[in-house]
Amino acid sequence: MWRAIIVDDEKKGRQGLLKMLELLEAPVQVIAEAADVKSAIALIDDHKPELVFLDIQLQQGTGFDVLEGLSFRKFKLIFVTAYDQYALKAFRYAALDYLTKPISPDQLEASISRLGDNQESSILESKIQALLQNKKGIARLALHDAHGIQLVKPEEIIFCQAQNNYTEFNLTDGRKILVSKTLKEYEELLTEQGFFRVHQSYLINMDAVSQYLKQDGGYVQMQDGTLIGVSRRKKEELLRYFS
Repeated sequence: MWRAIIVDDEKKGRQGLLKMLELLEAPVQVIAEAADVKSAIALIDDHKPELVFLDIQLQQGTGFDVLEGLSFRKFKLIFVTAYDQYALKAFRYAALDYLTKPISPDQLEASISRLGDNQESSILESKIQALLQNKKGIARLALHDAHGIQLVKPEEIIFCQAQNNYTEFNLTDGRKILVSKTLKEYEELLTEQGFFRVHQSYLINMDAVSQYLKQDGGYVQMQDGTLIGVSRRKKEELLRYFS
């Protein structure tokens, strides 16, 4: 049973989440509720819950202010927010779970089921740090590999390569990070950061391209010397990008 605190400035929102947890018979015991930043910080630091449902828009502040003000952060975290494209992208960059309002039972049930995933407090702390750094502009991508969380700047990525249902990140310092998410997911996140899908298996940082080679259908040479073939259907779009 997860001891939980709900932080939401709308009483209707808190009551709705409580009712839905009861109907789903979720293994969650709500021990306190908060409607503003100050009370949320006090309740979380005092009660030390195992789970926090945290709304982004609060009275006289935001969920980010709550996170920055906490002394205790050793809990599972699920954000609750009205649909906001930027906020959702920030959560995804930090690899944090979230629910969008109005919350659906399926959405809530899926988030509860993921609570059992191995997420040590040090890993959660890294994700929160990534989120706080990203709140004013994307600065860090949280990559969860076999060793923990690696916080990577987009400009440190040379290219990403699909490895079945995994993605391998090749970085400017020579590191390779293997993450258990598909290349498609990172294409959606990184396209606005100057990345381009040149091939089914490759997503490249356009700022890390050294040259384009026409032979054999077309290649891009990356700054680390890697040659990556350009698919036929992507060639014209890539050349337009260069021009």
